[in-house]
Amino acid sequence: MKKLIVPLFTLALAAGLFFAQAADADVKPLRILVVAGGCCHDYEKQQSILKEGIESRLNAVVDVAFNPDKTTKATFEIYKAKDWAKDFDVIIHDECSADVTDPAYVANILDAHKAGVPALNLHCAMHSYRWGNFKEPVAAGGDNAGWYEFIGLQSTGHGPQSPIDITFTDASHPITKGLENWTTINEELYNNLQMLGAKPLASGRQMQMPRVKKGEKADPNAKATEANAVVAWTNEYGEKKTRVFSTTIGHNNDTVADARYMSLITRALLWTTGKLAEDGTPAAGYVK
Repeated sequence: MKKLIVPLFTLALAAGLFFAQAADADVKPLRILVVAGGCCHDYEKQQSILKEGIESRLNAVVDVAFNPDKTTKATFEIYKAKDWAKDFDVIIHDECSADVTDPAYVANILDAHKAGVPALNLHCAMHSYRWGNFKEPVAAGGDNAGWYEFIGLQSTGHGPQSPIDITFTDASHPITKGLENWTTINEELYNNLQMLGAKPLASGRQMQMPRVKKGEKADPNAKATEANAVVAWTNEYGEKKTRVFSTTIGHNNDTVADARYMSLITRALLWTTGKLAEDGTPAAGYVK
């Protein structure tokens, strides 16, 4: 009888593993769309970094809509269709289209998110689709408030590049559970002009030296000043309370490729799509 115990136990473990693997195989991968392109960033490489980083960590298929246009007027063909987001579980906005000001074009993007399609907004997405007097606080419901209300925060600019100390101010949120504070390489700290529903998750502290105009010499006696801003947050958008996550970090490719940054992004993807429990545990079959 004792000789049977070990084989039976081994058989039970093998059966459990088989059924667990079979259950995971039944889980459909997340369908993710990355929209990338526009001014001021290396989107040609960044799109690949995001795709490879996400697919190596999550049970996901990442499609990319990339526009090589390096101006502030970059637009994306996919946004022109009314049902542009129908094939995707979540959209990653990684575009820099500051001077795209067609209200109908932007409304078509936002309509998909109003209808319930979750989103992540990275870095320069915060400085896209803006018009009117956008350097002043927009009024709720205003003609130029739509994109900011979707994001949940209005930002108008940033300081010079230097390291940012990131502190997770809400360590109890499912996205941030288990993540450790860190300091980036040279990055841009975006300002916070006003909150429009944002729930902060992380703050950034940066020591900024005065900007030096081209052709001028830096003041050898100049001293750095401290700047602080929210750098990661969530928002619930529209009547359906669509889940939206945003981070202003991500100017440089080495930052985006950093495992700590990718952990934040992948956990945000799980949270926006309802695959992350309140205790921070991912749903079965979605993490590799």
